Amino acid sequence: MRGALSWPFLRLYLLTILYFSANSILNVIIPLKGESLGATNTTIGIIMGAYLFTTMLFRPWAGQMIHKYGAIKVLRTILAINGFALILYTFTGLEGYFAARILQGVCTAFFSMTLQLGIIDALPDKDRSQGISMYSLCASIPGIIGPLLAIGIWQTGDMNVFTAGMFGIAILTGVVGYSAKMDKKEAEPNSSPSGQHTTMLQSFSQLVKNPHLFKCSMLMLIASLVFGAVTTFIPLYAPQIEGGNAAIYLMIQAGTVVVARFVLRKKIPSDGKWHSTFIMSMVLIVAVAAQSVSFSVMGGAVFFYVGALLMGIAQAVLYPTLTTYLTFVLPQMNRNVLVGLFIAMADLGVSLGGVIMGPVADLSSYSFMYMICAILAVLMILFAYERSKVVGELKDI
Repeated sequence: MRGALSWPFLRLYLLTILYFSANSILNVIIPLKGESLGATNTTIGIIMGAYLFTTMLFRPWAGQMIHKYGAIKVLRTILAINGFALILYTFTGLEGYFAARILQGVCTAFFSMTLQLGIIDALPDKDRSQGISMYSLCASIPGIIGPLLAIGIWQTGDMNVFTAGMFGIAILTGVVGYSAKMDKKEAEPNSSPSGQHTTMLQSFSQLVKNPHLFKCSMLMLIASLVFGAVTTFIPLYAPQIEGGNAAIYLMIQAGTVVVARFVLRKKIPSDGKWHSTFIMSMVLIVAVAAQSVSFSVMGGAVFFYVGALLMGIAQAVLYPTLTTYLTFVLPQMNRNVLVGLFIAMADLGVSLGGVIMGPVADLSSYSFMYMICAILAVLMILFAYERSKVVGELKDI
């Protein structure tokens, strides 16, 4: 096999699956544990949001550190820190969970930047979207079985099983990660001019000044906010729905992400053009999915699981589409840093899904909170619209 499915990339995808497997379990265990300890939705949202909020803060610096110290050294260091964070969950309470989420966030910033930027730089233009989609696919695979395992662990009431699982994942990920190899050019540190740090700091202004980066970042921020609200509160919302099951919902969503990213990986635009109709359709699906989840408290489990299916499709396609587009239109000189900022906005959105929507749920209800998410997504449909591009696309049909 060649390109994005060649053996060197398959090995990176395997490491990705192992790395994110713990989080698929923690995304269910932490809200359930927090509720059992009497924590409010606001507190649970803050703990859950700390993970990707920290990732967002550290991601713009990750590329520079990797460039300075070498990918292999950085990878091995973060895997050791990540292992410690996973073990921290096994013997602490909510305060320890908060600290562990922060540690995990730091590790994920470096881990994902190492792999994604490596894929972008290594693959030719025509295969770039496939590589990004495959990485995202593998990051989503643990979400298929992880929620079911988490519910099973929680229902046994024996947290020793949880402890064994975290230790096992930490060890296995470390073994695979420490045995990973990269080309000598990728693995070695690179002594670059000191001006790079200044360039990186100045790049923050591009979030507003660069119209391509601004549009993609805003779309991803709101979409990720919806995804984050689902991840954080579905385990607590599902019992309110007749026939609703959080594990089944999360498995349907993650399974749809995996299937859609593999089946549609060649359909994702990889030409550097803004496909308004396509992107607006994906944001519309986010809105319909959120509203379906909101209505399920009255309409029943059918709407609940349809929402999971639609949410999975949107999540599978929107992120790689926007990321691939940016790799073409951003200036080559500081492309990696700017892509890092875009990914950081996606992280911020997921974090805000817990931090902002938690108080909304406390003041109203989960159903109302998901309706707010749907309204925000509808507004982003208008934001994605570019009349000239839509007219051109319709003429081509």
